Amino acid sequence: MISAAATAAIADSQPRIERRRRLTPAALAVASQKVRKAYSPVIITGGVRLADFTMLSIVGVALYFGYVTPIDGFSWSYVLAILAVAATAVISFQSADVYSVQVFRGQLRQMTRMISSWTFVFLLFIGVSFFAKVGGNVSRLWLSAFYIIGMLTLVCQRVAVRSMIRNWARQGRLDRRTVIVGADISGEQLISALREQDDSDIDILGVFDDRNDDRALDTVAGSQKLGKVDDIIEFARRTRIDLVLFALPISAETRILEMLKKLWVLPVDIRLSAHTNKLRFRPRSYSYLGEVPTLDVFEQPITDWDLVTKWMFDRIFGTIILILLAPVMALVALAVKLDSPGPILFRQKRFGFNNERIDVFKFRSLYHDQADPHAAKVVTKNDSRVTRVGRFIRKTSLDELPQLFNVVFKGNLSLVGPRPHAVQGKLQSQLFDEAVDGYFARHRVKPGITGWAQINGWRGEIDTEEKIKRRVEFDLYYIENWSVLFDLYIVLKTPIALLKTDNAY
Repeated sequence: MISAAATAAIADSQPRIERRRRLTPAALAVASQKVRKAYSPVIITGGVRLADFTMLSIVGVALYFGYVTPIDGFSWSYVLAILAVAATAVISFQSADVYSVQVFRGQLRQMTRMISSWTFVFLLFIGVSFFAKVGGNVSRLWLSAFYIIGMLTLVCQRVAVRSMIRNWARQGRLDRRTVIVGADISGEQLISALREQDDSDIDILGVFDDRNDDRALDTVAGSQKLGKVDDIIEFARRTRIDLVLFALPISAETRILEMLKKLWVLPVDIRLSAHTNKLRFRPRSYSYLGEVPTLDVFEQPITDWDLVTKWMFDRIFGTIILILLAPVMALVALAVKLDSPGPILFRQKRFGFNNERIDVFKFRSLYHDQADPHAAKVVTKNDSRVTRVGRFIRKTSLDELPQLFNVVFKGNLSLVGPRPHAVQGKLQSQLFDEAVDGYFARHRVKPGITGWAQINGWRGEIDTEEKIKRRVEFDLYYIENWSVLFDLYIVLKTPIALLKTDNAY
């Protein structure tokens, strides 16, 4: 007979199976559908603005060099005037509300507004040149050609944009995948109001509600009830969700707060519908989904142009750092190979963005036959599993350098962000998310090689509750206060922070 103590010891030595909440068949059916990556409307409209300015500038300059320059010679005043016209055109299009995905989808409306604005810009340019008494120096043939060819170019570009937008819309890339909280009459009214909107980008996946009494409907305005509020977290990890929208009235404050405590860890927008509330605030207090007023509760961090900026920062600086450190990495790889038998690199499952599982590369620091890919046992001081070279590279964090491959080539890590912990990382007998409330909120952004917690001394072994709580605290501060300059500061401060090796074993 095996004693209870021996059984518990054996169970503790085995890799712990990760807990996954069981979803309802209806939720699983929705989550199993193929979903394409979403495109940001903010990025699309910004790209069209840039394309407008670039194309108009090219048309004007090309016509200038092709017709005016051979006759009158080169003059910078023409080039500056062309750039001014192109910039004014973009501003005029913006004022005419041309730059929106809904307008791009149409044909007549966007063409009418755009041609009218382009004509206004040229009339304005002619008026300015007249009052400045430089109209006689401007080639009328060039000006006419610039107006006509510029307009034709804009029309052709808008036709192409319309085709792309409609194609992306069919693929679901422009949809805001939304779940509704509240399977009652308020939920029915909200869903009906959203579906009445013209050109709406809201795609309602289903409804969630904790109640099991008569107030909770199985089908709400044609949308199926998919489960309880706790299920939304697991549901969001199996399929893309962009928005969680509460249909509950503001008077249900206690229920809403309890639900928000569970859902705020998700990298999604969370809003409270105000369409049925009798209490009304100023219009500027609301954000709108078409005509439906909502109150913002939580917003997804680092989105749109911020996300593009961070992506460029990672790729540019990551590539530079990888090239500069290539000789060091080669020496470390040679040392690992000569020190003990086994592969040079070690792959370990870590938590990535929104709890997705990613393979993180490291230089092998343990003996190959004692490798611990599940991180079931934390490496401690004087750990016999660590090789001689492994002890040095762990203390100096040189073992982390292969994660630059994750940043530059795989894109599942950032240079800066919350450190990706192993999926079986534990504090004593508890998984990290069991030890700290809101632990998974660190995964609302992509993890990083270094981070705000690390340069403030919170790196290495996690053997006390304070250490994991402080890491989460610093990680959440980073997420809420992110900027490119903040990332740059952390990158520059990291080499200095690595000199402190007290907690690295």
